[in-house]
Amino acid sequence: MPELIQIIEPLNLTTECLEIRRANFGDAITFHAPGLRKYKTDEFDSQNAIEFASISVTGTACALSCEHCKTNVLHGMADLRQHDSLFNLCAELASKGARGVLISGGSDKRGRVPLLAHIEDMKRVKNELGLAMRIHTGLPDEETCAALGEVDIDGAMIDIIGHRDTMREVYHLDADPEDYENSLAWLEKYKVPTIPHIILGLHFGKILGEEYALEMIARHPPKVMVLVVLMSLTGTPMVGVTPPSLEEIGAFFEKSRKALPSTPVMLGCARPMGNLKIEIDRLAVNAGLNGIAYPANGIVEYARQNGLRPQFINACCGVTW
Repeated sequence: MPELIQIIEPLNLTTECLEIRRANFGDAITFHAPGLRKYKTDEFDSQNAIEFASISVTGTACALSCEHCKTNVLHGMADLRQHDSLFNLCAELASKGARGVLISGGSDKRGRVPLLAHIEDMKRVKNELGLAMRIHTGLPDEETCAALGEVDIDGAMIDIIGHRDTMREVYHLDADPEDYENSLAWLEKYKVPTIPHIILGLHFGKILGEEYALEMIARHPPKVMVLVVLMSLTGTPMVGVTPPSLEEIGAFFEKSRKALPSTPVMLGCARPMGNLKIEIDRLAVNAGLNGIAYPANGIVEYARQNGLRPQFINACCGVTW
């Protein structure tokens, strides 16, 4: 850890963004370690992977097979197809110590994660097991949004894409930005708390529709907003793609903090690894973001030495017990 602390020597940060975060949230910063993958650093060695478990309702199947993912994200999640019901799988996880679940899955050709068949089980999970529930929705239609409104979920996680070309060339999806805004409006209509995600560099490493995605989110105030950065995953057409520059990433972090001053803004799980991850995490602290998932080694100390008070949660970013 001392070597990393030298790389990210702390500053006395008094930026406008930090003042915004302190005025609205105080000095707490939360570091998250959900059970999507094993995680341990010198500063965060108490991960309980079962505490927040991930389930895919489609296993590793996805009709879109997006250019940046090619179903990689679904691997490692519990495969619902190998169990008789969502409720029974959640009950089994709860018996092992789970306090919350992420219910995810691949999309159909219209971008929707097929959730409707599991709504009644979700209600039972909430009412009988009391688990926190995050749901990956894909691009949900109004019927799905209305059904989720009956479940009292912890939050709907939805990637917001702000440019038509990205939808077609990366997601293989025949849709427009307005379709994402419609989904946000339906979730708002049915009182489903939203956790929209923006993927910086989703268009083959280029910043393209991210600013418009932020504008759409700001029109439908979320429970939490999550920022992630394109990862060049092995086994995808984007392996080797260069992500946005640190200058672009830092500027967007600051723009997001200013656009949503009273909304928690988090740095989520996905971003490049190595020294680039350290610098991205440092930018997140500098920009006044509220928390970081899987923080790089040295970042907890960097936050602490800049007057922030670290806390740790074994769950998706934004979840509190």
